[in-house]
Amino acid sequence: MIVDERMVTYINSLDEGNGAFLDQLEQEAKRERVPIIRREMQSFLKVLLKLKNPGRILEVGTAVGFSALLMCENTPEETTVTTIEKYEKRIPVAKENFRKAGMEHRITLIEGDAMDVLKNLEGSFDFIFMDAAKGQYIHFMPEIMRLLAKDGVLVSDNVLQEGEIIESHFAVERRNRTIYKRMREYLFELKHDDRLMTSIVPIGDGAAVSIRK
Repeated sequence: MIVDERMVTYINSLDEGNGAFLDQLEQEAKRERVPIIRREMQSFLKVLLKLKNPGRILEVGTAVGFSALLMCENTPEETTVTTIEKYEKRIPVAKENFRKAGMEHRITLIEGDAMDVLKNLEGSFDFIFMDAAKGQYIHFMPEIMRLLAKDGVLVSDNVLQEGEIIESHFAVERRNRTIYKRMREYLFELKHDDRLMTSIVPIGDGAAVSIRK
């Protein structure tokens, strides 16, 4: 927890939710221990989408489709979402959720490893949401930059790793050290890439919001 738990609880208590279908999907995901974006991050993402009003969205990491549907619900009908997922067990679940929500016509789910999929995507995206394997963000970055449109917004979720990001390398559990190192490299790149303007926000598990100049 990178923000006081009582404060987060209070902020989330003010939230009105996302409608019956998404609220139910969120509860199901929590019961099944499927990682989806936290409630405070959901609100933040919705505001960013309303500000940007993107036409084409790219999501790296579908899970059960919650965030893809959330993005559809908070953008115009003509907005499309391309989302990438490699975990085979979650792909049919996500597709079924898209069907139930009536969003199949707006969401394209591409199956496979994001590193391979990104290399084969064409065109540009106005809004990119990174929510996949955290240790891979730094490796995705060259292709993400190729695909991010001018004035496009890149949102990277879970970048502060429950606060571990500020700890000494030796204070981090050995099994987490590779992710820790790569995430620090990624955040450094976001802040020092001349093509981007980036703010790192301590919300949820940390989010980086970057705009392509």
